[in-house]
Amino acid sequence: MDLTLLYRGPLASCDYDCPYCPFAKRRDSTAQLRADRAALERFAQWAASRTDDRLSLLFTPWGESLVRSWYRRALVDLSRLPHVRRVAVQTNLSCRTDWLDEADPAVLALWCTYHPGQTPYDRFLAKCRDLADRGVRFSVGVVGLPEHLEAARRLRADLPEHVYLWINAAEGHVYEDADADRWTALDPLFPYSRHPHRSAGLPCRTGESVISVDGDGTVRRCHFVPAELGNLYDGSYRAALRPRPCPLAVCDCHIGYVHLETLPLYDVFAGGVLERIPAAAPAQGSARITTVAMRAEPSS
Repeated sequence: MDLTLLYRGPLASCDYDCPYCPFAKRRDSTAQLRADRAALERFAQWAASRTDDRLSLLFTPWGESLVRSWYRRALVDLSRLPHVRRVAVQTNLSCRTDWLDEADPAVLALWCTYHPGQTPYDRFLAKCRDLADRGVRFSVGVVGLPEHLEAARRLRADLPEHVYLWINAAEGHVYEDADADRWTALDPLFPYSRHPHRSAGLPCRTGESVISVDGDGTVRRCHFVPAELGNLYDGSYRAALRPRPCPLAVCDCHIGYVHLETLPLYDVFAGGVLERIPAAAPAQGSARITTVAMRAEPSS
């Protein structure tokens, strides 16, 4: 079986306090951190045992995971398994980067977000250049708030040319055409993020070849649909895997709508779906990407 898993354990602490973050943060206690570590190690052991499957793994924590040693260790170990095609993680890149030397750079990838006001610009840029020097696959993104525009422009100019800079539409923010054009000039795929996508009744890979897993092993089709499909560790989820339409009216998060079969994003991000890296970097193929992106339909 070819299976993509989005793992989100109980970790909810973060070293940043972005005012626009949609995730509720807490200061994890020692007991909570131990529980998170145990849950992650259980998941990693499960993944290591699934040698008859071909796995792609994306870690989407509520908080920042790479400042925790057990996540770094798990990513390294998983990247070395022959049946793991890709292991990726969402991160603010505040962690050190020397641990990446132990990982397989052909398998491990980072989905990085720059948060202006939370870290010095030069420090973040130096981390990105370090990743590039190490040969690590990564993308970089910014939340598309008006006050972030100049920082995003500066970042696009300073990043290595091959690194994709994505822009996420800010939650609850309405983009007039002129505003959207400014963001699209930085990210040709921004039109996909600008509007939520109609999804009700439409075919989606989640629940068939893509699943979401929490720290207890509960399996759902994705992070946004609460219905349970079974449990990862007793194998009960496997009988529930099948094609099924989306039950929600709209899908407005990239880690959800990227799997909609009505969008061409598996082609746009071929080979880089989990780490959000297009098959053709914008600097090399922006005209083609922009043409595809403009096919995205707004929800209203």
